Amino acid sequence: MLAFIAALGIGCLVHGAAPTPGEMATAAEWAAAKFAGESAPGFDGAPFFSFTYGGKASADLLPSWTVTRAVEAPDAHRARHTVTWTDPETGLEVRCEGVRYLDFPTVEWTLHFRNTGAADTPLLENLRAVDTAFRRDPHSEFLMRTIRGDNCTPASYEPLETPLPPKENVHLACTGGRPTQETFPGFNIAWGGGGVICALGWPGQWAADFTRDDGETLRVSGGQEETRFVLLPGEAVRGPLVVFQFYTGDWLRAQNVWRAWMLAHNTPAPGGRPLAPMRSLCNGNFYPNLMTVAGPERAFIERHLAEQVDFTCWWQDAGWYPCDGPGWPKTGTWEVDRGRFPGGLRELSDLVHAHGKSVLVWFEPERVHEGTWLADERPEWVHGGRKGGLLDLGNPACREWLTDHVAGLMDAEGIDHYRQDFNMDPLPFWRGADPEDRRGLTEIRHVEGYLAYWDALRARRPDMLIDSCASGGRRNDLETLRRAVPLLRSDWYWSEAGQQCLTYGLSLWIPYHGTGVIYDHDAYWWRSSMAPEMSFGPAAAGVEKTDFALLRKMTAEHRRIAPCLLGDLYPLTPYTRDEGAWMVLQFDRPDLGTGVVRAFRRAESVQESARVPLRGLDPEAAYTVTDLDTDESQSLTGRDLTEKGLSLVLPERPSARVFLYERQR
Repeated sequence: MLAFIAALGIGCLVHGAAPTPGEMATAAEWAAAKFAGESAPGFDGAPFFSFTYGGKASADLLPSWTVTRAVEAPDAHRARHTVTWTDPETGLEVRCEGVRYLDFPTVEWTLHFRNTGAADTPLLENLRAVDTAFRRDPHSEFLMRTIRGDNCTPASYEPLETPLPPKENVHLACTGGRPTQETFPGFNIAWGGGGVICALGWPGQWAADFTRDDGETLRVSGGQEETRFVLLPGEAVRGPLVVFQFYTGDWLRAQNVWRAWMLAHNTPAPGGRPLAPMRSLCNGNFYPNLMTVAGPERAFIERHLAEQVDFTCWWQDAGWYPCDGPGWPKTGTWEVDRGRFPGGLRELSDLVHAHGKSVLVWFEPERVHEGTWLADERPEWVHGGRKGGLLDLGNPACREWLTDHVAGLMDAEGIDHYRQDFNMDPLPFWRGADPEDRRGLTEIRHVEGYLAYWDALRARRPDMLIDSCASGGRRNDLETLRRAVPLLRSDWYWSEAGQQCLTYGLSLWIPYHGTGVIYDHDAYWWRSSMAPEMSFGPAAAGVEKTDFALLRKMTAEHRRIAPCLLGDLYPLTPYTRDEGAWMVLQFDRPDLGTGVVRAFRRAESVQESARVPLRGLDPEAAYTVTDLDTDESQSLTGRDLTEKGLSLVLPERPSARVFLYERQR
């Protein structure tokens, strides 16, 4: 088996750090033991997931069940494994769909349960999509690194380090059913000379435990938080996606390999093309209750075109549909408000398209407000009925209508890209709908329906980009990120230091993300906010006092540096929100021989200068380093830049300097 997989070859384009042969071998050995049932050094064939069935542990049941294994090669970069266990007594089928990547030290799997029998199954409980152990050497200890989820504060995405000493149990879970709310489902577990990155992909309520014995073993288990149900004859469900990435050496290098894997195999590629950085023009904050009006919006777009502002996309945020009274939160009637848009959104999209720009429009289909079309005309599709609540995406008829309606509306109005928000916690609705012997099923059906809805939209509109949003960044699990990117990583974007910190933390896990800038800010704020996607627009004051020269300068700078932001991340100073500190971030593109250094001296810092060693450069190469403020360049060797460091002088506070470097040919 291993020889067959190796013969498939590797070679997917990688933006950043590349794995080592040893890391690739570890992933292959794990897959051989767990997926293929072969003997492999360091790993046994014990199950790597768990559940309780009819009161008995799966570890005791699976050895007596019928098992079949198959492998195929869907492309040059993956080996797809299917392992199926079947209970001969009840007909329960447990199918593991696994993948080993042939260009990264990464494996993944998803469990599927199906009742092939003629009667209801016994109770299925405590489904853990991952349940496996790692053993340290006697001279090391376990340390877990992760980040906070989004909670709409400056602490969103803060890097966290948690020791895992003997007899310790760390329990983590998201809140409210949104998977990156408060807690993030990605964990870098280090011990000895390496470790493993583990991630859960579940756009619902997940939980995970990291449990140490009193010796050398750490058990990692996690999945959907609550599962206790019977399956009816013919009924099937799926569980969370689980990913392992094995590594040796530096944990930060491992995160850069993760970033490269995310871009190579997860980040959407509309139209089959790699997703390029974006600049989005958005005017929503100018209007009361975000309720846009066609005339002023046309004038707004035309002004920016006349001023030659560099933007790639016009972003129509919430409030374009009928939403009198409460304003934009009144969601559930998905038609253009013809009072404010007599010619529809098509009037504006035609203008934008005529200048070679694209159009992105905001939707929030899952939250249904009382008094809207969905609540009044289809209350049976709403958890909450006529009073409003959560749209039931687990209902096939509802999902089919929504797909047809949204796709038709996008076609009619000239909408290129789809932005989906989610400003509510679904968990109370899910759990309130479950009978006692069907706990967790409403959530599963909603998750399945949510993913199927997006897949159907993308099948109809393959050039379409989806923007994931959930009160900011509260639904950015891996299953979501395989279909969408977060163009507004958090609804909190109210200080420069906070924006710098959000970039620092989130970039460890999600390479492509975006944020927003309000016009009345200076270059320091703009530079603090730059991410692969950058949206911008005015506050209530409008554009009359806008410094368009600064706007042109900052958007041109973003165009210049944004490709580097998709490379390796090297934080050159510690994470801190302290206004008395500096923060310096380096992004390196080894595939292009280029990179960018972004240095921030904060408002209360007394330090005017610093010298920071760069990382990831070839010590024998020469680099041209250009200051984007002065456009002056100097030639420095990689050895000088990595050993002596780059000299930074920022006499004003607060201030920012940006340096581009390029390897000389």
